[in-house]
Amino acid sequence: MGWILFFSLFALILTGMPIALAIGFSSLVVLALNDLNLVLLPQRMFVGTDSFPMIAIPFFILAGDLLAKGNVSKRLVDFADACVGWIRGGLALVAVLGSMFFAAISGSSAATTAAIGTPLIPEMKQKGYQVPFAAALIAASGTIGVIIPPSVPMILYAIIADVSVAQLFLNGFLPGVLMGGILMLYSVYVAKKKNYPIGGKFSLRNIFAHFKIAFFGLLTPVIILGGIFSGFFTPSESAVIAVDYAIFVALFVYRDINLKQLYEVIVNSGITMAMIMFLIATSQIFSWVLANWSIPSDIAHFLLSFTENPLLILLLINVVVLIAGIFMETASALIILTPVFLPIVEQLGINLIHFGIVIVMGLAIGMITPPVAINLYVASSITGESLESLSKQILPMLLLLVSVLLMTTFVPLLFY
Repeated sequence: MGWILFFSLFALILTGMPIALAIGFSSLVVLALNDLNLVLLPQRMFVGTDSFPMIAIPFFILAGDLLAKGNVSKRLVDFADACVGWIRGGLALVAVLGSMFFAAISGSSAATTAAIGTPLIPEMKQKGYQVPFAAALIAASGTIGVIIPPSVPMILYAIIADVSVAQLFLNGFLPGVLMGGILMLYSVYVAKKKNYPIGGKFSLRNIFAHFKIAFFGLLTPVIILGGIFSGFFTPSESAVIAVDYAIFVALFVYRDINLKQLYEVIVNSGITMAMIMFLIATSQIFSWVLANWSIPSDIAHFLLSFTENPLLILLLINVVVLIAGIFMETASALIILTPVFLPIVEQLGINLIHFGIVIVMGLAIGMITPPVAINLYVASSITGESLESLSKQILPMLLLLVSVLLMTTFVPLLFY
């Protein structure tokens, strides 16, 4: 049944069928071949989405969209510019630092790329930066959007693996900062090599002035994460509070949007939520089929027959995850791969929080790996540059991010 399930899944994906439908139809094939009652399909789809922790996913998406619609990202970019813009290649550093700030608000890589790239890329072009480099850097920095909490993929993994969302969020900070740090070092290297310009002079007064302007945007992750880590409210409750706060800031503090625009944001977010929740729903019947025929256990026994060395198994998992990220969207790959790998990592005694960070990082890197490179497509749409020109510039950044992934994988004592 495992061969039939995966063969039908990938055959349907190759026909161009949307991932959510391919997952559902491949599961349906297995049910039909075994003469099982097909009422299982809608039943498991409903059960899969009837979960209180899952409330956090649509609300974090809406909160990020609300803040991205206004000028919060522009204020964060200005604050980052005040902090590091005085260094040679400062705008490149601003791109990375601004992405890290916005990552702590949006929980989405694509949203981070769009929010930072829209105001910053034209300015970088005006200052003499090569547009493909600028766009690729912002796309690479966008991957941090799902590593620094809050993170929608981490919430999804927590639900599948039945682990603490708060623990995943807490342990996502350092890998996210390392990803940002290594991209900033690379930016300094390129800036010196290309002789990119130096910005304004360093000024504490300027930093403080822009901090006051960006304060309410910077306060968002403090409210969300502070409430979660203090135990004052759950991740699901924090997502709802984040929406309330985002509406308050957008309408009454910054006054970036009006009621009509608020309605448009809610509708567009609703469409995004519907697609994600439908994907989650169809994946539940897929997970049921996997469990019912013990497919993950069979895969675990097969892999462990070759080696029981946790380091080699983790290396193999990293390779599979990175390859999956090339061809599949993050949520889809996470939903398919997590149930397959969990029995293996549990049998080897690998920390499930550690594994969750690793798999989310690997799939995040897939967002800048063609052909299915969502962040590159977003950057390309902003600049008009071809995917080929961005791919050439992204390669060194891709390798650097993979090095951070390997560090996180094999030196877990630094993180946990």
